[in-house]
Amino acid sequence: MKKRWFAASLAALMALSMTACGGGKAAETTAAPAETKAEETKAEESKAEEASKEETAEKAPEDYTGSVVVYSPHDADPLNAGVNLFMEKYPNVKVEVVAAGTGELCNRIAAESANPIADVLWGGGADSLAAFKEYFQPYVCANDEFIGDAYKDPDGLWIGESPLPMVIFYNKDLIEKDGLTIPESWEDLTKPEWKGKIAYCLPSKSGSAYTQLCTMILGHGGKEAGWDFIKKLYDNLDGKIVDSSGKCHKMVADGEFYVGITIEKSAIKYADDPSVGFVYPKDGTSAVPDGVALVKGCPNEENAKLFIDFVTSKECQTEQSQNWGRRPVRSDMEVGDGMAKLDDLVLVDYDFDWAANEKEANIEHFNDIMVD
Repeated sequence: MKKRWFAASLAALMALSMTACGGGKAAETTAAPAETKAEETKAEESKAEEASKEETAEKAPEDYTGSVVVYSPHDADPLNAGVNLFMEKYPNVKVEVVAAGTGELCNRIAAESANPIADVLWGGGADSLAAFKEYFQPYVCANDEFIGDAYKDPDGLWIGESPLPMVIFYNKDLIEKDGLTIPESWEDLTKPEWKGKIAYCLPSKSGSAYTQLCTMILGHGGKEAGWDFIKKLYDNLDGKIVDSSGKCHKMVADGEFYVGITIEKSAIKYADDPSVGFVYPKDGTSAVPDGVALVKGCPNEENAKLFIDFVTSKECQTEQSQNWGRRPVRSDMEVGDGMAKLDDLVLVDYDFDWAANEKEANIEHFNDIMVD
């Protein structure tokens, strides 16, 4: 519409200029054509406006057709619930889901970049998505005004959809049986009484485990000195390390470990279970959001954008919060029961750029600690 408006306005301006530059007689002969041009300009603008409105008018949900391929590391229950809610709203769009860990899915998107299969990556810590941002394309979602700048990429390459404070999850029964005190900080986990009793996932296998690693480094001396803390923590794992972040909270709840390093949304699911509980570490946690991103060159771009708009909508965020303990990212929503407000937590100064740009080096450093 802008191009048409410019051309029409230019034509009118030229006509008026011709009138102004001529003599008296010329002015008499060109006045009528200038008026005609002005009328034509108005008509042109009106037509362009109507055409633009028709182009941008929202389709009815049933008018969307085709498919969308979603890669997601989310737990099965909230993942399936979100997908089913989307398909209820858009019954003629088929959703194909590939579920795996964040690291595996990001590497898969990179490997497929010449011929993308995925349309959307739904989930995974934003720092992990930022590390692979060359494989995503910018998108400003329909709910952008409700998402704070801290929870979205400045270039639109990922959008936060659920802030994720890191927590210490514990088994009350085991702790009481052994007469132990519930740990209140990351530092507590380096004490001798927790040796071999901590569930923690390999950072190379999980986006959330990588965020936990960075959180603990940044909260204990920073990018250099923080590794001394990680060495102490790893020694206290006593060689036991979990291969999936989704197993950490389950193994604690099942009594295989006394405590686990996990994310708030996993711990909050056990709110009605008196045998377990969780704490926000008093020496600092983080609230890096799970993100959603549009895959560069994806085959179903319209439906991919539709899916991103949906998972950031109030409808989906409400369902995910109420039923699955996922903290909403939207500024117009309250946190769910059992969740602390972010303002009440001790938060580390989380460096997104460092976490993203140094991911490969940080994981290699952790792996070196494992083999020392």
